Amino acid sequence: MQDNTAQILADLRDTDRDRYLACLLAPTDKQRALAALFAFNGELARIRDLVREPLPGEIRMQWWRELIGNAAATGEGHPLAETLLQCIREHRLPVSVFENMIDARIFDLYDDPMEDRSALEGYAGETASALIQLSCLILDPQNAAKSAEAAGHAGVAQTVAGLLMLLPMHLRRGQVYLPADLLRATGLDRETLIARENSAAITQAIRAFAGFGRDHLAKARAQAATISPLNIPAFVPLALAEPIFDRAEAVGAGLLQKPIRPAQWRRQWWMWRASRRRQF
Repeated sequence: MQDNTAQILADLRDTDRDRYLACLLAPTDKQRALAALFAFNGELARIRDLVREPLPGEIRMQWWRELIGNAAATGEGHPLAETLLQCIREHRLPVSVFENMIDARIFDLYDDPMEDRSALEGYAGETASALIQLSCLILDPQNAAKSAEAAGHAGVAQTVAGLLMLLPMHLRRGQVYLPADLLRATGLDRETLIARENSAAITQAIRAFAGFGRDHLAKARAQAATISPLNIPAFVPLALAEPIFDRAEAVGAGLLQKPIRPAQWRRQWWMWRASRRRQF
C-alpha cells in the first residue's frame, strides 16, 4: 500500500495545527499512526462545516462506521481511510472506541441542548478522552491502561477549552454546548445565550464553565504520575487548556466579541515545553 503519511500530515497541519505539532513531538516511528488518528478526528469534527443539513452529515459518519467495522476493507483510493485502517490493525486498536466516537459526533450535526455536565463529560469521554487513550495505545500500549483515568479528565478539560474558543461560532449557528444545568444556575437558557442577552449572566456562565474545565485539569494533573514517559505526547495538547481558561475567566462575555485563541507561536511553545518537562 502507498505511504500517505506526508499527505496526511500536510492535511492535519491545515485542519488541526495543535495536534499536528503534537504528532511531530512524538517518536518518528509513531507519527504515521498518530497522524492518521488525529486526521480522522479532524475529519469527524469538520463534518458540520461541510454539510447544510444533518442527514448528509450522518451519511458521511455512517460511511466511516461501516469502513472501520469491515474487517475486509482496505480503504484503497482514500489516503486517510487506507492509513487509518492500517493504524487500527497494526496497533490492535479497539474498533468499538472508533464507533463510539463516531456516534458521539452525531451530536455536532444538530442543535440539541447539552442536558447537563454529566452529558458533556460523556461526550468528551467518547471523543477527546478516547483520542488520548488511543494515542497511548499507539505510543506505549503496555502502559496505556495505567493512564486511562488521566486521559478521561484530560479529555474533558481539552473539550471545555475548545468549546470556549469556539463559543462565538457555535452561537452564530445556533449550537449550545454549555450544559443546560450550568446555564440555569447562572440565570440563562439556550435562547438568551444565543441572543447574547444579559452580559453579566453570560460572564458568570463562561467563568463557571471554565471552572468546570479547570477542575478536570486538576484531576488530570493529579494522575500525572500514572502516565508513562512514552505516552506524554498524547497529553501534550492539554498544555493549552489552562491559558485558555485564564483568558476566558478574564474577559467573560467579552470572548463573544474578541477571540481568546492564543497566538500560534505561544501554543507551540507551551506544547514543546510540556513535552520536555513532561508537565501539562
